[in-house]
Amino acid sequence: MKLTKRMKETTSLVERRQEYSIREGVTMLKKTAKAKFNESIDIAVRLGVDPKKSDQMIRGTASLPHGIGKSVRVLVLTRPAKQQEALDAGAEYVGLEDYLEKIQEGWADIDVIIATPDVMGEVGKLGKVLGPRGLMPNPKSGTVTTEVGQAVQDVKGGKISFRVDKGGIVHAMVGKVDFDENKIIENVESFISTLNRMKPAAAKGVYIKGVVLSSTMGPGIHLDKSEASQLH
Repeated sequence: MKLTKRMKETTSLVERRQEYSIREGVTMLKKTAKAKFNESIDIAVRLGVDPKKSDQMIRGTASLPHGIGKSVRVLVLTRPAKQQEALDAGAEYVGLEDYLEKIQEGWADIDVIIATPDVMGEVGKLGKVLGPRGLMPNPKSGTVTTEVGQAVQDVKGGKISFRVDKGGIVHAMVGKVDFDENKIIENVESFISTLNRMKPAAAKGVYIKGVVLSSTMGPGIHLDKSEASQLH
């Protein structure tokens, strides 16, 4: 792939084999974010787990102290008794049959789906549609609950869901480049701390094998694995 002038400039600022402290990495990220829009900040953490084994599957949520700088569009699937609670909490879309039908037809104007347990039998039928898009509600991520109002507030307040992929890597968005450096650092540390607390007993050897921070259009910045491993 031919590098553009901007890509060459930003890539030259980063030592590819060097691992930066979290603070140094965030400072470097701000320097290399040269796009004309407010880039997202992504983190990729390679874990020493085997996702094929159920006792080593990493899946859950993290509450980032400063959110992700993005307006999250929430759909709550529930029966009438809980619908007003969801609306009062700020959910953009609330209902059941009509939205299930829209999703089946290809509607995708949402970021998170929250559902009450009593409707999961119907929601589960859309697994082939919602699963690949990462939208299937799940109790472990707090998106299957009777407390729909609290769940909506949590999601809009910076609670993110994640799961390890087949390669043992967890990806997440942890902010925007216009965030203050300290806020980015606190979000990154909070996310890694959450992963460390979730280390499965069955996972042997090194748990945090690699951490890369990047902006949407910027180069990957490797963070210090030993520093990351000490966050709890």
